This record gives sequence, C-alpha cells and structure tokens, in this order.
Amino acid sequence: MTYTELCLLAVVASVLLDLLVLRTRLVTRRVFWASYAIILVFQLVTNGLLTGRSIVTYAASGVVGGSRPVLLGSGRVFYAPVEDLAFGFSLVLQTLSWWVFWGRRGVQPSLTPSATGRPRGVRQRP
Repeated sequence: MTYTELCLLAVVASVLLDLLVLRTRLVTRRVFWASYAIILVFQLVTNGLLTGRSIVTYAASGVVGGSRPVLLGSGRVFYAPVEDLAFGFSLVLQTLSWWVFWGRRGVQPSLTPSATGRPRGVRQRP
C-alpha cells in the first residue's frame, strides 16, 4: 500500500470514527474548521521549511507529483505533499475526536491530589 493510499484510508477512517463510532461530529462544526485552519497554517510552515529546503525528501514513487519540491502544483501546497496534509488532518481529527469523546464521559482527572492521594476523577478498580 502506498503512502497516498494510506493517507486516503486514514482520512476516511478518521471521518467515520468522528461521525459514526464516537459520534462527536466535529467535522460538522464551524469551531473545528476554524481550529483546523490555524493548525494547517503552522503545518504548512513547518512542512514547507522541511521539504522546501530538502531536509526531508520523498521517493518519486512515494508521493503524488514526484520527489521535486515545488511551491505550488505537482501534488504540493507550499512545498508540502498533499499526503502530508491529509495525514495531518487525520491526526488532528482523531486526537480531537477522542478528546471530546473521553471528556464527555468524565475522564479528565485533575492534577491536584484528593484526600486519598489519588488525582481527582481517577477511579480505583474494585
């Protein structure tokens, strides 16, 4: 399986996880897309510096458009391969989906210890 195929699979799996499995529905919210836009800017800057300066290189067969970094076009956006953008989207969506999912279930222990010495919100097994 190629990097391109894995990234497409990751995007589909992340969206299905968000909408159908965890039911957090983040991709339907404006606040998610506003947050993702901020993250995307920094991803493009970081990825652009690393790939544009050839610190990180890709095999020609590994990404759409080949191995030559260009600013725009040939499967690249500000030097970043579209696969990196898709994979980054999947990582961000899954991280936030799990965060919301577990937060709704009260799994957010406090860092301050309770009288028992355990952090608050952490349940002891019977």
